Amino acid sequence: MPGCVCLLPTVIEMNYEQARFNMIEQQIRPWDVLDQEVLNLLKLVKREEFVPTAQRALAFTDVELPLPGAAIADKSQHMMFPRVEARILQALAPKKHENVLEIGTGSGYMAALLAYNAHHVTSIEFDANLAQAAQQTLRANGVTNVEVVNADGAHGWSAAAPYDVIAISGALVDLPQAFLDQLKVGGRLAAFIGGSPVMEAVLITRVSETEYRRENLFETQVAYLVATKPSSFKF
Repeated sequence: MPGCVCLLPTVIEMNYEQARFNMIEQQIRPWDVLDQEVLNLLKLVKREEFVPTAQRALAFTDVELPLPGAAIADKSQHMMFPRVEARILQALAPKKHENVLEIGTGSGYMAALLAYNAHHVTSIEFDANLAQAAQQTLRANGVTNVEVVNADGAHGWSAAAPYDVIAISGALVDLPQAFLDQLKVGGRLAAFIGGSPVMEAVLITRVSETEYRRENLFETQVAYLVATKPSSFKF
């Protein structure tokens, strides 16, 4: 129309790098994640790439993001809080020569973080849809040293044992003995153990063939591991 100033809709692009910086400085550091190598890794591995497209604006918020598309409808699964992921990564500190077992692949983000400083990661995911999606996302982001296996990881994964590092990305009421047996001497295991609403994030180090050292890291609450086999051993 003559004399009309038409305003076109403006598309505001999210500043992912600023959001990432804010996440690190406002969520991660205050939670005692001070290892500079871990902080640098959180900048390198793009968390938004592992978040469902519709939720990318929430990729750096202090929430557990739901993972849609799971084949098991009655078992909701989520990405953990960024600060929890960072604390676990700092505690496990995988090395370039080490082999890692992850139980609960989810989106594949934690596997990508572990893989960056590890030799190889075997990640077990009970849900077939999530396993397939995670493998595709990992490959699309250039992560080639992660093998995602669609299987029940309630008692670990003996096929590639023993491991230098084991990360259990879902809660357990008790820790099965099988996990401890699959850990190398000098190896580290991180798990969330206990009953809702208070669970303990623990770091277990295998000191010898028969001895283990346990360190309580922090209290939290995460979703229970999706699996069919019950836990049977109290550490």
